[in-house]
Amino acid sequence: MMKKKSVSARKASLVLFLCQMISALDVPLDSKLLEELSQPPTITQQSPKDYIVDPRENIVIQCEAKGKPPPSFSWTRNGTHFDIDKDAQVTMKPNSGTLVVNIMNGGKAEAYEGVYQCTARNERGAAVSNNIVIRPSRSPLWTKEKLEPNHVREGDSLVLHCRPPVGLPPPIIFWMDNAFQRLPQSERVSQGLNGDLYFSNVQPEDTREDYICYARFNHTQTIQQKQPISVKVFSMDSLNDTIAANLSDTDIFGAKPVTERQPVLLTPTGSTSTKVELRGNVLLLECIAAGLPTPVIRWIKEGGELPANRTFFENFKKTLKIIDVSEADSGNYKCIARNRLGSAHHVISVTVKAAPYWITAPRNLVLSPGEDGTLICRANGNPKPNISWLANGVPIAIAPEDPSRKVDGDTIIFSHVQERSSAVYQCNASNEYGYLLANAFVNVLAEPPRILTPANKLYQVIADSPALLDCAYFGSPKPEIEWFKGVKGSILRGNEYVFHDNGTLEIPVAQKDSTGTYTCVARNELGKIQNEVHLEVKDPTMIIKQPEYKVIQRYGQASFECVIKHDSTLLPTIIWLKDNAELPDDERFLVGKDNLTIMNVTDKDDGTYTCIVNTTLDSVSASAVLTVVAAPPTPAIIYARPNPPFDLELTGQLERSVELSWIPGDENNSPITNFVIEYEDGLHEPGVWHYQTEVPGTQTTVQLKLSPYVNYSFRVIAVNEIGRSPPSEPSEQYLTKSANPDENPSNVQGIGSEPDNLVITWESLKGFQSNGPGLQYKVSWRQKDVDDEWTSVIVANVSKYIVSGTPTFVPYEIKVQALNDLGYAPEPSEVIGHSGEDLPMVAPGNVQVHVINSTLAKVHWDTVPLKTVRGHLQGYKVYYWKVQSLSRRSRRHVEKKILTFRGNKTFGMLPGLEPYSSYKLNVRVVNGKGEGPASPDKVFKTPEGVPSSPSFLRITNPTLDSLTLEWGSPTHPNGVLTSYILKFQPINNTHELGPLVEIRIPANESSLILKNLNYSTRYKFYFNAQTSVGSGSQITEEAITIMDEAGILRPAVGAGKGYSEILFATSPVMHSVRPTFYKVQPLYPRIRNVTTAAAETYANISWEYEGPDHANFYVEYGVAGSKEDWKKEIVNGSRSFFVLKGLTPGTAYKVRVGAEGLSGFRSSEDVFETGPAMASRQVDIATQGWFIGLMCAVALLILILLIVCFIRRNKGGKYPVKEKEDAHADPEIQPMKEDDGTFGEYSDAEDHKPLKKGSRTPSDRTVKKEDSDDSLVDYGEGVNGQFNEDGSFIGQYSGKKEKEPAEGNESSEAPSPVNAMNSFV
Repeated sequence: MMKKKSVSARKASLVLFLCQMISALDVPLDSKLLEELSQPPTITQQSPKDYIVDPRENIVIQCEAKGKPPPSFSWTRNGTHFDIDKDAQVTMKPNSGTLVVNIMNGGKAEAYEGVYQCTARNERGAAVSNNIVIRPSRSPLWTKEKLEPNHVREGDSLVLHCRPPVGLPPPIIFWMDNAFQRLPQSERVSQGLNGDLYFSNVQPEDTREDYICYARFNHTQTIQQKQPISVKVFSMDSLNDTIAANLSDTDIFGAKPVTERQPVLLTPTGSTSTKVELRGNVLLLECIAAGLPTPVIRWIKEGGELPANRTFFENFKKTLKIIDVSEADSGNYKCIARNRLGSAHHVISVTVKAAPYWITAPRNLVLSPGEDGTLICRANGNPKPNISWLANGVPIAIAPEDPSRKVDGDTIIFSHVQERSSAVYQCNASNEYGYLLANAFVNVLAEPPRILTPANKLYQVIADSPALLDCAYFGSPKPEIEWFKGVKGSILRGNEYVFHDNGTLEIPVAQKDSTGTYTCVARNELGKIQNEVHLEVKDPTMIIKQPEYKVIQRYGQASFECVIKHDSTLLPTIIWLKDNAELPDDERFLVGKDNLTIMNVTDKDDGTYTCIVNTTLDSVSASAVLTVVAAPPTPAIIYARPNPPFDLELTGQLERSVELSWIPGDENNSPITNFVIEYEDGLHEPGVWHYQTEVPGTQTTVQLKLSPYVNYSFRVIAVNEIGRSPPSEPSEQYLTKSANPDENPSNVQGIGSEPDNLVITWESLKGFQSNGPGLQYKVSWRQKDVDDEWTSVIVANVSKYIVSGTPTFVPYEIKVQALNDLGYAPEPSEVIGHSGEDLPMVAPGNVQVHVINSTLAKVHWDTVPLKTVRGHLQGYKVYYWKVQSLSRRSRRHVEKKILTFRGNKTFGMLPGLEPYSSYKLNVRVVNGKGEGPASPDKVFKTPEGVPSSPSFLRITNPTLDSLTLEWGSPTHPNGVLTSYILKFQPINNTHELGPLVEIRIPANESSLILKNLNYSTRYKFYFNAQTSVGSGSQITEEAITIMDEAGILRPAVGAGKGYSEILFATSPVMHSVRPTFYKVQPLYPRIRNVTTAAAETYANISWEYEGPDHANFYVEYGVAGSKEDWKKEIVNGSRSFFVLKGLTPGTAYKVRVGAEGLSGFRSSEDVFETGPAMASRQVDIATQGWFIGLMCAVALLILILLIVCFIRRNKGGKYPVKEKEDAHADPEIQPMKEDDGTFGEYSDAEDHKPLKKGSRTPSDRTVKKEDSDDSLVDYGEGVNGQFNEDGSFIGQYSGKKEKEPAEGNESSEAPSPVNAMNSFV
């Protein structure tokens, strides 16, 4: 190889010529040489063939070339000479052919459209550029058009046309709204390749008035906008609502306001179309379909597979994209649009053509006078391109004749060239899709020899390493090179030297006596030149005392030595590393001239320490391990790893065995337990040591088994309880003789990857298993059970061989035999393989279904002929799916189920079927390639079954002697319901059951009122549905009739929304006498209606309990959303309320109530939030002495006034009581203040009106306003109603308390003393 050096950008004109040159001459890349050699022009830079320019900017048409002497430039425009001197707007750059057309100062780009070609010429020839077509870019405005609103029905398809203006180059299309946000696209709504927006089906949310198509012209950086398009989607919902208001639920059940439609292709239209694409381009195929539900697109290639690694799907699989297409991609591509109603397809016939492309482009020739050469120009394309030649830009037919030149189609042959034969030749390859133009020069040079290597260059190498002495040269004709040692030495010859074609002299193993002066002589017929270089051979650097393994007690001192020997003329540097990294920055590490000392060692100083010695010519290193151990309490013996064995000796060498002996090293106070013997194969894996064997520590000789053709070296490692010693020095090498292989490859298999091939694989032998050079494998195969000969091939360095053209899935006998240069391994065993599988050809026939019961069916089929399986029969797959329920007309999404039956079975069971349903199934045979065709769909129906339990049972409206039952029909009727069965019986307080009563209810009923029941009695109900097959599973519930009319105010069992007094006409159930009871299990307890009233730091929790008496309750609570454990509070006695104290203001809590002794029984969770903390926390004045005294005085005053009023009232008169009350300083506790500061007048009339009530009670029980004038409820104030810490209710007032206007005689009712006190507490 020629020696390479950097070339300046100014001298780069010859790089292309040197890199592409094919001749007998190699021109080194020497800058001084390149400046002196003549060269024809070469085009180095030019504008693209199709050059679209911005009409607002200057046009720059590039043409740069190199040559010696520098070339001159000229241009043609539209095939004629372009005189740039006559056009003031056009200039040519200095020392360049690049044209600049000044558009920014008045020029028009349209005036300079055309085809341009540049010619670079010097005295040795002329090079031409491509034809450069100049066209200014165009971004026209959108044509004005009147856009009508699009009115479309929900579910229909829609296409919004973009139709952008024709620009140069074509614009990029995208859709946005008025807010410049891209419109979302999906499988349903997407943009086509032509820019139109396609809706497979429209939805109400598609209604909008700002569908805007934008066209972006990148060359001019402009965006054009189409007028907004309005879309109005009409929904059938309002119409359905109107119909529903006039029809029953049954009439409109299952009505579908939007009609589902099977797919129809929106683009492309028709069933077939064609497309032509060029080789190397990107192939884009598009299919967009309408339909409801939205169709899914799938692509296939008929008769082939889509190319792997080059196929991509875009636009929600509506666009098939294949990059870098070739002629092999031609064919028919089918897109299939499918939804659950059907499918549609379109076939696109793709033809791939090819513009010309190079097979062999012409390459520059550098020849000496009298030499021969050829220029070859080979191109391919579809159709095949025409080849034409030009010389210096002129068709070769009319170019000046050259007797040394002969044109033979795509080749020019040069014979006995002269210097005048130098020229630049152009090869043009063209067809209807494009052209290629290549320049290649022929440069004929006559140059005397030159040596480019600097004179007296000094080379330095280490002894026993190669030495390379350069002699870079050039001359034409090519000079001959000779080497001499010394000024008057003889020419160098012999095996101890290697002479390279580039002039370099190699001394493979330089010794000290190789030092000296060497002379290189280059000569040709034009002259002779020589150059001297000098070689110095240095002694190698060696570490004569290496660092040794150390075991140091903690806080001791460790020292590693690294004594070196080196050539006196080289300056060594020593570097120490710890664990292959720099030493720690610690003053305890002291680096000396030839040692490393570590003071006060610690445990972190454990590790491997390496000494590296570097010189300018070589580098050596050595390592040792430091182990830090704890200091013993008393002086003790130091134990260490053993020293390495030494003096290894090989004796009794045989072809397959040798005896190794050694002398053990010092065991360092720990007996040697065993020796490990390792070997190195210097022939196959030099430098890699492998485990051979190990022997007890008392043994110092071992007989080793050997393999043929291995260059063995052995080493021994001693092992004691402390660890392993360093390896011993290697033994002498022993090369065993070659032999035939002893074994053949293992794991031989034959499995086809395609229907027409057989892939034979095996595990290759390891290097030492080859037993000799030239390891190969003989692969043999023949078709089984056919009278055929073995076919064999011999391969090397592989572990796989593919046999093509085989029949589909036939058995083959296969064997793989190892061989080397000495012969074959033993005869291998044969294995049976099979060629590739293909999909099964036929479907199973005679498919029969036997319905066993309502949930189980048995399917039978006939086996397919084995020849049609075309592969390993893996079994049969049964696809089955529910078509519809026979008891319901509504359809649902079809979910296919698959059952696989392994082996050659002919029947299978289908479990888990739904009763009273219609099913379909088909059967397919399966092999290793996949599934075969499906059998015709078989329809079968399952009989009726028993229904599931009713979906719910609610018991409401309890009265003294009746209960109302409501229920829901079964979720799975599994047939036609014939009736409902209701059974019930009373339960007394000792959990005994009374007689069971049964009622049959028509199937169309959904509620029932049971009358004539016993008051205050618990009943247990059992409820189930029936079909003609039998009764389904039952649902149970319990309820209690109330004790008296007052009990009506209690919440209904299982209701929670009060009671309805509307009764439905049902058959009465009579109980005239108390029934006999039977002992049953106690009623399962439950806690319900957990209610929370929260203050700032505490909350009152109340609940309702049903179950055994004397239950002990507890309350659990915690912060809502927290993962912390629940906090538990025990409730004293059997109360049904509890106050949680110490809560955090403004915090959400979770709470639940449970009963002790009832395992795992507790209520559902409730969530509440404490009140916010006050911005300024005030002192609780209710506990202050002055406030208590003040309140007592006020209470006494009010009591006196009330007594006076009472006396006056009894006397029959009426009078106003007036009292002004000062505003209280505390904003949270203020007295009730009337508008006029007085109490109301009192009357003897009986039509007293209660004060306004605005608060809820602390429980779910309500109190009738007629019952008591002193109810606490009457004085609650909205959200300020609170519970006191002892669980009682108080009414707190903040702000105002407005007086209600009096009714009747303009008087208001006097508050009771209790109520009056409540307003101040």
